[in-house]
Amino acid sequence: MQVGICGAGTMGHSMAEIFAKSGYTVTLYNHRLPTLEKAKTQIDPSVRDAIVYTTSWDDLYAMDLIVENVKEDMDVKLAFYQELSKHIQDTTIVATNTSGLSINTLSKGISHPERFIGFHWFNPPTIIPLIEIIKGDQTTDTVAQTIYDVALSLDKKPVMVNKDVLGFAANRVQLAVVREVLDLVDRGIVSKEGADDLMKYGLGFRWACLGPLETLDFGGLDTFYHISEYLIPDLCDSHDVPKILAENYEKGRYGIKTKAGFYDYPDDLDQKKTQERDQKLAALYNALYKK
Repeated sequence: MQVGICGAGTMGHSMAEIFAKSGYTVTLYNHRLPTLEKAKTQIDPSVRDAIVYTTSWDDLYAMDLIVENVKEDMDVKLAFYQELSKHIQDTTIVATNTSGLSINTLSKGISHPERFIGFHWFNPPTIIPLIEIIKGDQTTDTVAQTIYDVALSLDKKPVMVNKDVLGFAANRVQLAVVREVLDLVDRGIVSKEGADDLMKYGLGFRWACLGPLETLDFGGLDTFYHISEYLIPDLCDSHDVPKILAENYEKGRYGIKTKAGFYDYPDDLDQKKTQERDQKLAALYNALYKK
């Protein structure tokens, strides 16, 4: 299978590396040459020269699969698909790495929406095993199964999302947890450090081995039923952006990228924390899934 990765940013060049290491013939496309040249320096030397780097649409014609990683903007992506459709075969599968934009709406920009699908990777893609595969209303079962099998061939852990909903599955679960956590912090029930520790040393630690439904089975559905009776009505059910998230956003405190978010990252602490995250994730992956 020939795979074209469109967009050579962090996610795109990481995908190109992963596909190449798995034996695929890979072409990495970006419309700006400097971005492409920078991406080449960030790809593992073991597969760097096996990848074709291009700024030409014509080099995408022979691809069996295109994975798009352009700007997370509906209009930008639609314009990209309209141009892409002029340069690929009718049989080419086009997959988008959008983290939440509607697959059905995005498919309106492509010439064959039945061959269009969501293919949502998680950062850092070289470590996180999960991939969400999101079917649009017109996506064929054959295309969905093909992408599922491709994900398996990359040693990923794919989850099929059978309907196009806002945020797909993972981000809906994540935001539900975030909403409750930020409510607890805002009300002074736990500190921000305490909230993070709850996940790192308790729920997240356990969920790395048991999913939430497996956890219910091990704990006893009768126990969780009775807890649900009194606790579910008391959980945060606000439909607004959480207050303390909005406050940080309005102050331009976006997290690691601005060296300030819920925590501060002065000097090179942002780089150190990123390296620490990657080391821990890699250690966890190796402990649980390394063959």
